[in-house]
Amino acid sequence: MPPEPLVVGPDGLSRPIWASTDPVLQAYYDTEWGMPVRDERGLFERLSLEAFQSGLSWATILKKRENFRAAFRDFDPEVVAAFDDDDRARLMADAGIVRNRLKVDATIDNARAVIALRDEGGLVDLVWSFRPEVTPEPLTLADIPTTSPESVALSKALKKKGFRFVGPTTMFALMEATGIVDTHLLGSHRRGTSGVWA
Repeated sequence: MPPEPLVVGPDGLSRPIWASTDPVLQAYYDTEWGMPVRDERGLFERLSLEAFQSGLSWATILKKRENFRAAFRDFDPEVVAAFDDDDRARLMADAGIVRNRLKVDATIDNARAVIALRDEGGLVDLVWSFRPEVTPEPLTLADIPTTSPESVALSKALKKKGFRFVGPTTMFALMEATGIVDTHLLGSHRRGTSGVWA
């Protein structure tokens, strides 16, 4: 028999099982996941963290988030775009983050791509332009897709602009995290709270 799709916590609120036990994940789920992110720095941070998460658990990234913010100077695109070989060496020696050379280099390159996009409307307008007309209405975690036509198209658009580690699955996760789609389970206390989807 499949597990119950939602868990009712001691506070009486219904959450998916992944957000029901770990306090860090629960706080993230309750206050941030799925809420609209419409500022450049915030979106660059989310895009960067989703890239670092690839192949790892989201809990790992969340628990290192403040370390990432310190290491990447609060994800200020202009500061990160100016990182040099000394910064790369510093990042690769920082045990507080995920030390993956390809992802570190991609984050620096992506910061440069963010700046280049400013002449064309910016990262926020580009990413949000891929908001679909409808959002999933999942009853169980198995009902939640891992990609969508829009995340495939967003991935292609970003790659054309020089971004890396922006595959369709990673971009769908970004869209979930930033409110572009609402994949909160039906019955969750967070369903529909973003203001993006009625």
